[in-house]
Amino acid sequence: MKKLLALLTVLVLSMSMLVGCGGDKKAAQNEELVVYFVPSRNPEEIKTATAPLAEMLKEELKKQGYEFKNVKVEVGTSFEAVGEALSAGTAHVGFIPGGTYVLYDDGVDVALTATRDGLNHDSDNAKDWNSEPTKATEDQVTYYRSLVIAGPSAKGKELGDKINKGEKLTKEDVESATWGISSNTTSPAGYIYPSLWLQENFGMSITDLPNKVALDNYATALSQLASGQIDVMVTYADARRDYEKDWTSTFGRKESVWDETNVIGVTDKVYNDTISVTKDKKLMTPELKDAIQKSFMNIAGTEEGKKIISIYSHNGYQLGEDKNYDAERKAQELIKSMQK
Repeated sequence: MKKLLALLTVLVLSMSMLVGCGGDKKAAQNEELVVYFVPSRNPEEIKTATAPLAEMLKEELKKQGYEFKNVKVEVGTSFEAVGEALSAGTAHVGFIPGGTYVLYDDGVDVALTATRDGLNHDSDNAKDWNSEPTKATEDQVTYYRSLVIAGPSAKGKELGDKINKGEKLTKEDVESATWGISSNTTSPAGYIYPSLWLQENFGMSITDLPNKVALDNYATALSQLASGQIDVMVTYADARRDYEKDWTSTFGRKESVWDETNVIGVTDKVYNDTISVTKDKKLMTPELKDAIQKSFMNIAGTEEGKKIISIYSHNGYQLGEDKNYDAERKAQELIKSMQK
C-alpha cells in the first residue's frame, strides 16, 4: 500500500509539473501581439484600412494553437521607428520594406515577402512609362520599380518634355529642380534606389541635391507635386494609380495625373516589402513565427484580407528568405560609401 501511495504521489507531482508548464505556455500565448505598419501612406488611411486585421489575425492564430487576448495594430511614426520597435521587442510583427529589414536584421527576421500585381510598364526607359497610364496585369511579381516623376510646375514640365523628346537629362537639369524625397532614409522607393539612380546617371546622391524637401509619406509628396511646391518626386511605380482620384479631388487639379505628370527616371528592380518579426526569443519562437506565416498567407487568401493588404499594393505572400535581400544590402553599402 505504501508503495502504491508513493507511486500515486509521484504521478500527481508529475502531472502538476506538466500542467504548470502548459499553464506557462498558455499564459505566454495570452499576452498581447503587437503589429506595426510603416507610414508609407497617410497614417490615418492605413489605420482605417487595417482596422479589421486585428480580429482576423487573432482568429487565424487561434487556429494555429496560439490564443492572444489582444492583437494590437499600430502605424509607426517612421520606417526606422518600426525597425527599432521590432529590434527592441516592443513590436512582434512589422510590415516593413526590404531597406528597413536589412538595416535592422540583427534584431529582425524576415517571415514573408509580399507579391504584387505586375504592371504594364517595366522598362528601364523613362519615356516608355509616359505612353499610357500605368495599369495592373494578372502577373504576380516579387519586385517593383521606383520612379522619378516630374509634376505640372514649369520646371517639371520642362524636364518631362525633354524626356518625351528622347533627350537625356543633364546634371544641371537635376540640380535646378526642387525634389520631394522620403524623410525615411531606409525607404527603398523613396530614398535608397533613387539615390543609386542619381549616382549611376549623374555621379551624385540624394544628399547632394541642392533643392530638396524631406516628406513624411507619398500622399504628401503627390500633394506638393500637384501644388507646384516641388517639381520632382520619387515614389513606388504604382503610386499614381493609388492616388489617381485624389489628384483631381483632394489635390485640386483639373487634368488627370497621367496628363500632368511624366516619368523622368526609372530605378533598378526593388525586392518587395516584408512581413518581419522580432528576434527577441522571449517573444518570438520558431513555432510562433511559423504560425504567423501561415496566418498571414491564409488572410491574404480571403477577399477581406486582400482588401486590407492592398493598402501596400500587396496581393499575397510567400515565405521570405534573408538571401533575397542581399542586393538591398549592396545598395545600402553603396549609399553609405557615397555619404562619406
